[in-house]
Amino acid sequence: QLQLVESGGGLVQPGGSLRLSCSASGFTLNYYAVGWFRRAPGKEREGVSCISSSAGSTMYADSVKGRFTISRDNAKNTVYLQMNNLKPVDTGIYSCAAGPYRSAWNETWVYNYWGQGTQVTVSS
Repeated sequence: QLQLVESGGGLVQPGGSLRLSCSASGFTLNYYAVGWFRRAPGKEREGVSCISSSAGSTMYADSVKGRFTISRDNAKNTVYLQMNNLKPVDTGIYSCAAGPYRSAWNETWVYNYWGQGTQVTVSS
């Protein structure tokens, strides 16, 4: 069964940090670009970041540049999203997705596989 599983979400105070993980089972994540998306309450899903299969290219939404860092460990079949200086507006369900690397990295149609998501809540 082809599956992506996210972990690392939780409740954190403003200014805090979390590291999300996206692990694959049933297929090799190494061959795919991986994107992180989030859906805030009452809002559309938005692309947060993307990393190419070789990690040679990374992309970020303007709202997270300088605060979030995407990386991957192909030996562990895992992609990470390090989130620092979190703000209440970062609250949402974070999902990872795998697919070919394209310039339209923040469009959901690009991706073939999706995880169920992990909740991130930033609140004091």
